[in-house]
Amino acid sequence: MQPSGAKRTVIAAVFTISLIIAGCASTGGVAPQTDGGTNPATLDAGAAIRAADLDAQWPASDWWHAYGDPQLDAWVAAALANSPTLAIAQARVRSAQSLAGVAQADLAPQLKGDLSIERQHWPDNIYYGPGSLANSNTWDNTGALSLSYHLDLWGRDRNAAERALDAAHASAADARAAQLELETNVVRAYIRLSMNYALLDIAESTLDQQRQILALAEHRLKGGLGTQLEVSQADTPIPEYERQVEALQEAIALGQNQLAALAGKGPGAGDAMTRPQLSLAAQASLPSTLPADLLGHRPDVVAARWTVAAQARGIDVAKANFYPNIDLLASLGGFAAAGPLFQFLHASNGGWTAGPAASLPIFDGGRLRAQLGAASAGYDVAVGQYDQTIVNALHQVSDDIVKLRSLSTQTTDAERSVTAARRNYQLATEGYKRGLTDYLNVLTAQSQLLKSQEGVAKIQAEKLAVHAQLVEALGGGLAEPSDGPADADTLPAHGQHGKAAAGTHSASAVAAASVHTAAATAQQ
Repeated sequence: MQPSGAKRTVIAAVFTISLIIAGCASTGGVAPQTDGGTNPATLDAGAAIRAADLDAQWPASDWWHAYGDPQLDAWVAAALANSPTLAIAQARVRSAQSLAGVAQADLAPQLKGDLSIERQHWPDNIYYGPGSLANSNTWDNTGALSLSYHLDLWGRDRNAAERALDAAHASAADARAAQLELETNVVRAYIRLSMNYALLDIAESTLDQQRQILALAEHRLKGGLGTQLEVSQADTPIPEYERQVEALQEAIALGQNQLAALAGKGPGAGDAMTRPQLSLAAQASLPSTLPADLLGHRPDVVAARWTVAAQARGIDVAKANFYPNIDLLASLGGFAAAGPLFQFLHASNGGWTAGPAASLPIFDGGRLRAQLGAASAGYDVAVGQYDQTIVNALHQVSDDIVKLRSLSTQTTDAERSVTAARRNYQLATEGYKRGLTDYLNVLTAQSQLLKSQEGVAKIQAEKLAVHAQLVEALGGGLAEPSDGPADADTLPAHGQHGKAAAGTHSASAVAAASVHTAAATAQQ
């Protein structure tokens, strides 16, 4: 007995499902090899961070205002508005957002229209015989609407859209990192400019002092108290001091050019720049939320986390390729040949189609497994880079804190050295005037005074620069807590390593807990 129509349908459906399941390619156990890499909970924040001032207030995103120089504020604003580097970074963000829109569009039904209108001349009856088309002109027109919708049963399109969106987020974080780097570079260049002005003052003062000593030596020689050797000794350093003055003037001009370039302007923009008037009223210390609310919002950390999330979605996309694609297709159109212009629009010339379409991998030579392997390896790389970014962040913050504390002590010592050297120089000069000491004592005292004055200027500039480095290491000020992806979004949706990685991929959160606990202990 022949099976009924219903039974035939069931048999066909079972056979089709069995074929689909059997036809799905095997993943071969390919999966990420990392379980999250270095566990940030094992990272010791170090004594420098634990001993930081827990009650300090950290600046906002416009942190350079702490230096109290309106001219610096204007140059940073000009750089943010005109920098070609930032314009490139922002263009990359727009490009990534557009690509995310392209991937998002695959989730929606696709409707496509086709229209073809052709005028055809048929040859004489050499080929077609004495029929009506011989040596005639006709319209051969078609018009159709095609609708397709991918069911996305395995989440391939959804994960591809999320991967593209994660990449756009990472690009936006990279743009913020470029902005922070530009801000820091402008501040550093401005600090160097300020230091060169201070060194120029010292060099010009030293040159004036040397010329006064030369005049004194010549006066002593005329009075019969000095020698030609003393005059020669006093005159010898003057060309070198003049060279130092010229070199510092050159450095100032080059610094102005550098600031103009950072601001996206021509060199002439720096000509009207006045001498910097820098100070640092804000305390260079750390808030109690370190690093939970700061290191976790560093642009490079945020970008690394979004990259991990994008790679996780890439694994999901690669796994979805092992399963069948099922689409719903429909079309409606009209077709007409050898008729009037609008013949194809007549109902009698129309047709339609509708139904599902499926495609599935059966034998692919290992291509899908290789793609999954590449996606898994890319995920491992992203996790490793994220972990290394956290390690580098803690390293930079600790280094800058150590430098700031050391420079504070060095500033006090250097200022004491200047006071002693100035006193020694005054005594040596006065003794030389009275004929109680020779010129060698004056030369030695002057050299000591010059070095100590230069040391103070360089230490003060270095302290300002390290403060800027610390702000950069902390991410440029407090940010919104929604900067990065959720912990679950940094893990593949499927895979053997999901549970193992869940507790370790959130490096900023775990490292934050470790450091915050240590800081609270130190406070108690």
